Amino acid sequence: MASASDRNPIIIGGLPSQVPDFDPEETQEWLDSLDAAVDERGRERARYLMLRLIERARAKRVAVPEMRSTDYVNTIATRDEPFFPGNEEIERKILNATRWNAAVMVSRAQRPGIGVGGHIATFASSASLYDVGFNHFFRGKDAGDGGDQIFFQGHASPGVYARAFLLDRLSEAQLDGFRQEKSKAPDGLSSYPHPRSMPDFWEFPTVSMGLGPLGAIYQARMNRYMEARGIADTSDSHVWAYLGDGEMDEPESIGQLSIAAREGLDNLTFVVNCNLQRLDGPVRGNGKIIQELESQFRGAGWNVIKLVWDRTWDPLLAQDRDGLLVNKLNTTPDGQFQTYATESGSYIREHFFGGDQRLRKMVENMTDDQILHLGRGGHDHKKIYAAYKAAKEHKGQPTVILAQTVKGWTLGPNFEGRNATHQMKKLTVDDLKMFRDRLHLPIPDKELESGAPPYFHPGRDSEEIQYMHDRRKALGGYVPTRVVRSKPLVLPGDKTYATVKKGTGQQQIATTMAFVRLLKDLMRDKEIGKRFVLIAPDEYRTFGMDSFFPSAKIYNPLGQQYESVDRELLLAYKESPTGQLLHDGITEAGCTASLIAAGSAYATHGEPLIPVYVFYSMFGFQRTGDQFWQMADQLSRGFVLGATAGRTTLTGEGLQHADGHSQLLASTNPAAVSYDPAYGYEIAHIVKDGLRRMYGEDSENVFYYLTVYNEPIQHPAEPEDVDVEGILKGLHRLRQGERGMIPAQIMASGVAVPWALEAQRILAEEWDVRADVWSATSWNELRKEAVAVEEHNLLHPEEQRVPYVTTKLRDAEGPKVAVSDWMRAVPDQIARWVPGTYQSLGADGFGFADTRGAARRFFHIDAQSIVVAVLTELARDGKVDRSVLKQAIDRYQLLDPKAANPGTAGGDA
Repeated sequence: MASASDRNPIIIGGLPSQVPDFDPEETQEWLDSLDAAVDERGRERARYLMLRLIERARAKRVAVPEMRSTDYVNTIATRDEPFFPGNEEIERKILNATRWNAAVMVSRAQRPGIGVGGHIATFASSASLYDVGFNHFFRGKDAGDGGDQIFFQGHASPGVYARAFLLDRLSEAQLDGFRQEKSKAPDGLSSYPHPRSMPDFWEFPTVSMGLGPLGAIYQARMNRYMEARGIADTSDSHVWAYLGDGEMDEPESIGQLSIAAREGLDNLTFVVNCNLQRLDGPVRGNGKIIQELESQFRGAGWNVIKLVWDRTWDPLLAQDRDGLLVNKLNTTPDGQFQTYATESGSYIREHFFGGDQRLRKMVENMTDDQILHLGRGGHDHKKIYAAYKAAKEHKGQPTVILAQTVKGWTLGPNFEGRNATHQMKKLTVDDLKMFRDRLHLPIPDKELESGAPPYFHPGRDSEEIQYMHDRRKALGGYVPTRVVRSKPLVLPGDKTYATVKKGTGQQQIATTMAFVRLLKDLMRDKEIGKRFVLIAPDEYRTFGMDSFFPSAKIYNPLGQQYESVDRELLLAYKESPTGQLLHDGITEAGCTASLIAAGSAYATHGEPLIPVYVFYSMFGFQRTGDQFWQMADQLSRGFVLGATAGRTTLTGEGLQHADGHSQLLASTNPAAVSYDPAYGYEIAHIVKDGLRRMYGEDSENVFYYLTVYNEPIQHPAEPEDVDVEGILKGLHRLRQGERGMIPAQIMASGVAVPWALEAQRILAEEWDVRADVWSATSWNELRKEAVAVEEHNLLHPEEQRVPYVTTKLRDAEGPKVAVSDWMRAVPDQIARWVPGTYQSLGADGFGFADTRGAARRFFHIDAQSIVVAVLTELARDGKVDRSVLKQAIDRYQLLDPKAANPGTAGGDA
């Protein structure tokens, strides 16, 4: 394996235009030679010579500027292609059977009465790209390691299922259960790669376009990280990502190319299926997407292999002495090439070759049929093999293979290259017959003319099937396969949690810092300490995590090749090839991709990692919510910390930083176990239970989401009679009211708990109200449990249950008022299950920059507003006179934000 320095040159060489010329005569000789080449042989010949000189200069390690774009031909010359070790005839038969079964599966899923659809054309274009990988490159997991990690293009899933059917990994009944996961259970197949739906088959969810390439980059990086830290030997693992050229328009597809180049991830290959079409039309009708992508990837520091034309073009290109054919290829836009894919050979002869006598002469001995079958490189097994082999052998850079194909290839004239082909899901009888004939399959007409078209299997003992099994055996087993080999972790005992349970005495700290203190103790544990993966988007200091710099260090495969400006400080910035902290820069998308890769390492490599991703709360579920859904689908585990949470807590930052809704967004993710804790001892119990549920015996495929704050408060010690069950289920009584005659209940979460306690004091001293204060550690978990109870009761009328929140508050006297630093919809989630009168307060609307006190008075969620809300509900119940409401509003000046105590200031962590 290449060393870190070989993989990643820090400073890329350029052209030193300001260097003085110490030998003008020699320089002039070179310039004269170029002039002579242009004058005597023409510009095309001179261009060729210059390109060869640049090529030789690179071979001699001379720093010359990188060319961003090359000719529209294959990168690997015919003379440089390696020997193809496969049996091309057998592989073609295998591929034909796979193509047929993939298309038939989708067509059968569109039959009357079912109509669940599917996509045919994507796999039709990329079938050869996958087949060469399956037969010669994709490593399985039978050796006990993680094998290769393959990110299949989502819309190509029918082809993967079709191949698995030939290998007896899936049955005919399962193919007929495509997109019918519940009605055909246990034979239902998911529409796309969904590990949560098929946890023994798929590894990586990819159909939310753009997340596949992003995930692949960070998976390759995670492989290197695990190896560098001695957690798993991933040296033989290669990451393959199959993408569409239209998909590359997604910002996530190309947004993190630089990190792959910067860290020299030569264990990563992108294969972009350039069929030149999006879902509804051409990707670059007036341009050339392959050339555009080549420029982008080269500019980002990737190795680029263009696979444009199949072997039928080789003789033509070999006789192109003047570069006329290459120029024609260079200047023909993609939209025109798509037209050629749908037209006749005579049309191509006239419109592509007919404009110049020299081009016409090149094809004068070719028939129209031969011209028609001048093919695209992504359909040629030998060319694909050469590209894959070159990608695997290339060192120092990640590689992208830009493979040109035809969307709907082999499906017939009604599908191939048509703009609507992505939406076409059903083959007519005539389509089926043409498709069968093109694939040379022995299927009689009568089987196509009555009922659903049949699947084709050449027989378990056929040479094709034996060939497939032999190839997979040689490569280490079947793919895709998801295997969980990890063992439960030995988790730390109560002693590790003791410090944070003691409280802070007179000291004030934010809940973010309380979590960091606990994390520090957990990372000292001999059993699991090394498995923590800390992730933050350039905000470690903001979150008070710079204390990890000297000991855990920041991961960088090159180490630290400079003197840090703060090297004299105790908490100096420190990078290391074995660092534990992932510092991905200002990219929440990249950080979340790291989180997903680390959180699924227990399955990918059989070694559990415990990622802890800490981010500005507003930039989590709002900005990267799609990735948290991807995380749930990939069955990833770990801790997600929405720090600086709350609509009013991040004083001074304003609208786009003020998060009052992420808990509501998190409630939509079934895998997210969400909490909004107030104190350190609550955090201790939540984290301890999270480690048990995710990494202990009978582990669950969930992840924990905690919202923590940057406002310093005093943390009480854990009470002796602490209600651990209540903390974990979402509600426990924090303090009973001791004074006052009129009962009431206040429920608060997170940073609102101190306001509720202050309101309890005011109510007792000024209004004779005895209020109990409850800490609602999780509105979301309370709702989730209540919904599950109602579902049970709906289906089991003879066995009725009661939601936990109802049971918990059944004997609590008086009205219930809920308050948080979130919008009211967050606590309102449990309203229907709360017995008696229920009212909520919340920070609805846009956040703004001001003092905490003024913001809370504006939203009417501060202690005085809670007091008035309790009095309002008591007045509604006839427990107090309504006249006291106006008195209270005037006394506390609730209509004037300026009248509020500004509250605490600062507190970044």
